[in-house]
Order: sequence, then C-alpha cells, then structure tokens
Amino acid sequence: MFLTTGDLQRSHMIKSVVSATEHAMFQSDHIDQFERFDELIDQVKQDLIQKAQDQDGDGLIYVNFNTEVVQMSVAPRFLVVTGYGTIVKLADQ
Repeated sequence: MFLTTGDLQRSHMIKSVVSATEHAMFQSDHIDQFERFDELIDQVKQDLIQKAQDQDGDGLIYVNFNTEVVQMSVAPRFLVVTGYGTIVKLADQ
C-alpha cells in the first residue's frame, strides 16, 4: 500500500475518492499543542489506507491533508485533520 501527494507514473485504474477525519480536544491549560497534529495525521493516514484496502486498492494518489483549530461557541477548541485521496488499482503488466 502506498500514499503519494502526486500522480503515479504507471498504468492504473481509479477506483474511488475517499476522505477521513480525526480530531482531538485542545487542552486549555497548555499553550502550544500543535505537535499533536502529527499524531492526528498519522491516524488519518491509517484510516485512508484501511478504506483503500477495503475497496481492493493498491494505493492512494493526490493525498492531501487539511489542519484546523475549531472553536465551538463556549466549548473547548479542537484540533481537526481531514485527509483525502484517490484510490487506485495498479494495472497488471
């Protein structure tokens, strides 16, 4: 299984486009917790890989990640990571 942010330079068939989102509560007693984005990105990668495997894909191309801090009125803030990509199946050679 592979993930790439670009195109694939060999024959392949596009199967589907998938996305995954993970979040974590931003602890108000700590000022800088942005390093937690790394673990959320890793979780999103695993979610995308699982979705690709479930659809019999060989990998994902054009994978992108969006990160944001979300404030919910009076509730605490959340770190949110959304990832998406295109599932591909490699052509037999």
